[in-house]
Amino acid sequence: MSAIIRKGANPVLSNTVEYHGFVYVAGVTADDLSQDVSGQTQQILAKIDAALEEHGTDKTRLLQAQVWLKDIRDRDALNKLWVNWLPQGGAPVRACVEANMADPRHLVEIMVTACR
Repeated sequence: MSAIIRKGANPVLSNTVEYHGFVYVAGVTADDLSQDVSGQTQQILAKIDAALEEHGTDKTRLLQAQVWLKDIRDRDALNKLWVNWLPQGGAPVRACVEANMADPRHLVEIMVTACR
């Protein structure tokens, strides 16, 4: 039986879970909530890079992404950074929706799944 590797676990969730070569990254939010959606997105993408690297993979192996925006009108600003961050020809399947955030200062949250 393959091991389930959980990192950054607390009673509510794990930051990442790896199983059978798949890496599931929990919804990632920015640390500096004074930033606009572009600033928060940059922070999130850097955190996703670090989480994937910790599991021996990277954004070239992305399979799926879920994006929540506080205001869907910020989608163009997010997409500009998203497209530049992704490897050419390596876009995962993705959903992007407007959502009420747990903390109103959060403007974006991104969750990804990748393989090793």
